[in-house]
Amino acid sequence: MSPLAQIWTIAKLEIGRAFFSRRALWVYLLALFPAVIFIGHGLDAKIKRDRWTGRSIASPVAIDSLSPGMSPEQVIEKVGNPQDNRTWQGRHRVESKDNDKVIIEKTEMRSMFYFDGTRRNDLRFENGKLNRISKNQFVSFEEDRKVYAAVFQYFYLRLAIFFGCLGIFINLFRGEMLDKSLHFWFLAPVRRDVLLLGKYCAGLIAASVIFGSGALISFCAMVGFQDPTQIQSYSQGEAAIHLGWYVLSAVLGCVGYGSVFLAAGLLLRNPIIPAVVVLLWESINGFLPDLLQKLSVLHYLQSICPIPAPVDDNVPPVLRMILSPAAPSSAWVAILGLLAFTALVLFAATHAIRRLEINYGTE
Repeated sequence: MSPLAQIWTIAKLEIGRAFFSRRALWVYLLALFPAVIFIGHGLDAKIKRDRWTGRSIASPVAIDSLSPGMSPEQVIEKVGNPQDNRTWQGRHRVESKDNDKVIIEKTEMRSMFYFDGTRRNDLRFENGKLNRISKNQFVSFEEDRKVYAAVFQYFYLRLAIFFGCLGIFINLFRGEMLDKSLHFWFLAPVRRDVLLLGKYCAGLIAASVIFGSGALISFCAMVGFQDPTQIQSYSQGEAAIHLGWYVLSAVLGCVGYGSVFLAAGLLLRNPIIPAVVVLLWESINGFLPDLLQKLSVLHYLQSICPIPAPVDDNVPPVLRMILSPAAPSSAWVAILGLLAFTALVLFAATHAIRRLEINYGTE
């Protein structure tokens, strides 16, 4: 049997363990958590939108043309009858400068509410003049795309895929050492480097399916609750391209982090140590020189993402440096760089497994 056939045979034997191990539940939870967020957000917006869609819908252009100082009659003439119209008397205390008396002044207050299909528009009048317009956007497609980019890069790449690969790959060898069953593989007529690649392929298939599907489901959840006109326009343009890059970034994250944690499971007994070291290295990536940044998996993954993750202006400079990708590479350079980094780690792992000696008494 050829080495490739042996690798595939080992991968088929191990893939069920990678998908359905006792530790797999929290991996699925990490992968699906962003989808839950966007489904909840979309359902909340849909409920609010459906509550008012059955009533008359105002023109967004007419709403945007309103200006402070207009009377209620002018607003109704321009926009139409409001969906809600209330009047009341407001009172406030005014101190007289002449005789130090407190005077209670009455103000004629009025509020109108209009729904324009995507926004709730609350108009407030005081003494017959418009003085405030409050616009509440139920769903903002551009805003949701930025939020998705932030969730994907700050949570999915940095935490979900990182810890998911930790749980899947580090136990491919370390778990069998703890179960005292690794020697059965070493007694089989197969080279150790072939065994390592077979186990790596099993873990990679499982992680790629889980986190690639998670990226796909969360993206569809983000898009699915938007305005149908915007969905159609986006679907005919950038949607497939953006989705492809997000899924590819998730899969390549499994490729890179998987190789690191597979090698760590061979070299170190305690998985917490490599997890903390790698997490710290990825976190300080923005402070490192350009050459050292190329040794970070996160650097390549962020370069592949189609939309840069937004960073709030109020974020402290140090945290901004950590969150912002430093001098991103081009997409194809990032892909090739990540594959080269993975090959280097796996090459080192093959040398480690050839020298590995099993002594269950020390595990």
